[in-house]
Amino acid sequence: MGSRAAEQRETARQSAARLEAEGVRNVALTSVDNAGITRVKTVPAQRLTDAVERGVGMSPVFDVFTSDDAITESAHLGGPDGDLRLFPDLDRLTSLAAQPGWAWAPADRYDQLGQPHPACQRLFARRMADRATAAGLDLRMGFETEWVVTRATDDPDVLAYPCLGPAYGMTRVVELSDYLRDVTEALTVQGVDVLQLHPEYAPGQFEVTTAPGDPVRAADDTVLVRETVRAVSARHGLRATFAPAVVAGEVGNGCHLHLSLYRDGTSLHRAPDAAWGLAPDAVAFLGGVLDALPALLAIGCPSPASYLRLLPSHWAGIYQCWGVENREAALRLITGAPGDPDGGHAEVKTFDAAANPYLAVGAVIAAGLHGIETAAQLPDPQTGDPGVLGVRERARRGIVRLPATLTEAADRLEKSAPLHEALGEVLHGAVLAVRRAEEAHFADSSPEAIAAATRWRW
Repeated sequence: MGSRAAEQRETARQSAARLEAEGVRNVALTSVDNAGITRVKTVPAQRLTDAVERGVGMSPVFDVFTSDDAITESAHLGGPDGDLRLFPDLDRLTSLAAQPGWAWAPADRYDQLGQPHPACQRLFARRMADRATAAGLDLRMGFETEWVVTRATDDPDVLAYPCLGPAYGMTRVVELSDYLRDVTEALTVQGVDVLQLHPEYAPGQFEVTTAPGDPVRAADDTVLVRETVRAVSARHGLRATFAPAVVAGEVGNGCHLHLSLYRDGTSLHRAPDAAWGLAPDAVAFLGGVLDALPALLAIGCPSPASYLRLLPSHWAGIYQCWGVENREAALRLITGAPGDPDGGHAEVKTFDAAANPYLAVGAVIAAGLHGIETAAQLPDPQTGDPGVLGVRERARRGIVRLPATLTEAADRLEKSAPLHEALGEVLHGAVLAVRRAEEAHFADSSPEAIAAATRWRW
């Protein structure tokens, strides 16, 4: 134990020296709460060694913060008592290209006796990733991050879009070429591997896709991507929002989760002669995810605003079905180029950026592993848009609507024994407490009021 502590101390000392040489003066240590808000404590760079050795104090009450900074309570969390320690992950320590003088590191949370905090979402994600590894699976995950950018006006209710070009149009790239270049450059300098960046459907909307990695790294990258986009936007006199519904009734911001499965270095999406190219464990894993989607919505679509985005025929995946390259299916199988051994993977289309990415990756892994344990199967894939089918035809095909409200999704999460077991009593209870508080807060609000109230929270 002593040698490990000495090794950590030396690593922290070297990291602090590197930051000083790079002109970094402050380090932001982040955790993401159950409402999907990135909370932070900062320390001077010269205090990094102390933070690594002793942690940084933070109240456990943040586990029951809602998106509007109200505080609820669960059976285990809430109130003024107690303290936790944030320990930065030095493997992810990153100098921030768009915030000169600053660095960032995600943090894990422990109690004052050094025991893992049972509601730490990042530790939950790592625990689920370790379960997958123990089952012989190598999971690679990545997120697509969508955001809307506006001019930073004095009135946040005025959406002054800085570009007028059409959806997916080159015109938007021309109009904001300096801004988009700086977003890509900042992410690249920070070690984030950008696969694509392009205009999206809604006014002022863009999307960046980053390379897949291990599940915890994928969640870390998503936090870093959001805060980098936010920082670059501010330096250009712009304001970025990742909210699920920027304007009620219009296309919102998603944060689709991509995943692929490997065993012994071989892709389970490239099984010769298997239906859809999926090995049996891949079928069972994806079958487990599909079965759990109603409950997973309370994780991946955690705000009442999320359900303003989940509209039929909007490529949001509101029906519990899957399809091969079907962008209206909640679970989309992507075949990839025939000659690409790593090209095949799956996409969960329903999730949005109000979700805590650590909860998202962990819960999906838990659902998939439960699918393997129970030999889950996939039904026939769906083609076309289920939203244009009649009610009887959807019923004949076994296509059901996913929860249309946060209340319905939270009810399904509350009843999900596999997700309850995976999350643990404390984290499961805290997530549900926050969901119920959000439901109650917006119970009498119109869609327009919900969108306006949550527009700048993420």
